[in-house]
Amino acid sequence: MLGVVNVAGSTIARECGRALYVHAGPEIAVVSTKTFTCTVVTFALLALAIGRLRDLLGTRADKLLEALSNLPKQIERIIAREGEIVRMAKRIEGAEHAYFLGRAAGYAVAMEGSLKLKEVSYLHAEAYPAAELKHGPLALISPQVPSILVMPRDGVFSKNVSTVEEIRARRGPVLVVTNNGDLPMTVDEAFVAPASEPAFDPVLLNIPLQLLAYHVALNRGCDIDRPRNLAKSVTVE
Repeated sequence: MLGVVNVAGSTIARECGRALYVHAGPEIAVVSTKTFTCTVVTFALLALAIGRLRDLLGTRADKLLEALSNLPKQIERIIAREGEIVRMAKRIEGAEHAYFLGRAAGYAVAMEGSLKLKEVSYLHAEAYPAAELKHGPLALISPQVPSILVMPRDGVFSKNVSTVEEIRARRGPVLVVTNNGDLPMTVDEAFVAPASEPAFDPVLLNIPLQLLAYHVALNRGCDIDRPRNLAKSVTVE
């Protein structure tokens, strides 16, 4: 059994017997934003290592490793545009409910964005597969319920465009996190992140959502590092 952890000697590391450390550095915040990001990258490195051992990647491995090495600078570029995230936060800080939507890898990022927002801002947020929007959640869309869509430029991008149009037809506010170019539809706010290899785009799309949660919580006067009712370590089952 292998544990992927940040803290040496943690419960998971001890119980597993073997540990792969992500080296995220001290994580003060309970919500562990940088640990999450570094854990995703660590799993990517693990997958690359296994792929090389099985001779499955060929020359593509070098391209993927180069993309991974570029992630820190790309994340710095996102952080440098924090003012755009501040503007997005103002769009939703007064809401009581929000949806995070995405397809494929975008849905995984949406789940993380939803979790961070509810943890630190106490704004009820729910992640939902965009393909399932018509099976219930669409009934709750209104001008008071913003939707945050995670839209990488993948094979289902056009379907996400249709989802945006469905929400806007019901006067729901739409915020989009995407990459690599202009959007073919109108939205209330959009953040265009740098593009990487498609496999690593979710890492970059997640950073704006973490910053969004931070600024919404800040504007709502919440204690971001110590959210109520949460603990740094899980002590009960």
